[in-house]
Amino acid sequence: MAAKKLTLHHLEYSQSFRILWLLEEMGQPYELKSYNRDPVSVLAPAEYKAISPIGTAPVITHGKLVLAESSAIMDYLADLSPDCGLRPEAGSPDRTRYLFWFHAAQGSMMPILLMQTVLRMTTERVPFFLRPLAKMITGGLTKGFIEPRLFALLKQGEADLAEQPYFGGEALSLADILIVYNIEGAASRGLLDAYPNLQEWLTRMRARPAFQAATKLDDRPSMILPSK
Repeated sequence: MAAKKLTLHHLEYSQSFRILWLLEEMGQPYELKSYNRDPVSVLAPAEYKAISPIGTAPVITHGKLVLAESSAIMDYLADLSPDCGLRPEAGSPDRTRYLFWFHAAQGSMMPILLMQTVLRMTTERVPFFLRPLAKMITGGLTKGFIEPRLFALLKQGEADLAEQPYFGGEALSLADILIVYNIEGAASRGLLDAYPNLQEWLTRMRARPAFQAATKLDDRPSMILPSK
């Protein structure tokens, strides 16, 4: 029986970069099919949305299986290669820390960063005579809701990286690969100046051969555009 073909349907400049990096890190055979964003809306093309169950990036196909959501895809790929070493086992001293960051990346940090992006885009796109009001409203939300939560997560990441070199503990894990989009997004917005451990971690991630190989395949100038 022929092996099922694994394909990453990769939307340019999107969160699917993390799956691209993971596949390169694992050495997992795969096919890469790239899709360009609409030049006007900057959203995924109809061809891509027809494949993805929810019209967002990332998405993989494996034989007849179609799977979306970064964390779900990562767990699925790790299940295919249980000896990949990218998930601390139950009972490992790193297990709880790994679980926290693996879920905080998408469950807590990503919604905050996305909300910040939406508020910025809203302010930029309203009619000019409404911009002062829009800035007042979005500024209040940013200062009162977004920044306290985001900085609390960055502060916790800084403290954890002072104790161990990776978000998942002693070794690279899925948590590091999942959260890189968030940390690069924070860096691009100038939010890491007070967090040297986070800066050093990001430098190490970018220096990994698999990360660099994924970057060449992605050819992206930024990782902070919308995922849809």
